[in-house]
Amino acid sequence: MPDIKTAVREYISENFLMGQSDIQVDDDTSFLEIGLLDSTGVIELVSYLEEEFGIQVEDDEISPENLDSLDCIARYVESKIQ
Repeated sequence: MPDIKTAVREYISENFLMGQSDIQVDDDTSFLEIGLLDSTGVIELVSYLEEEFGIQVEDDEISPENLDSLDCIARYVESKIQ
């Protein structure tokens, strides 16, 4: 299984940043604060996580606590895998 943060960072870079090198995404960067994801983007991210990591994201788990940064996503995915 690929490193979660690395895989998600690459996905975000390819699908949401699309070559915008002026936006810095660190492990703790809030996607909401920098305006990276809208509601459609969240749905795309959830679909990616489910496919890439073989998890099921429940509706009540779609929250900033789980999906607002690389750190949050890594913690969330790790908890779902275990």
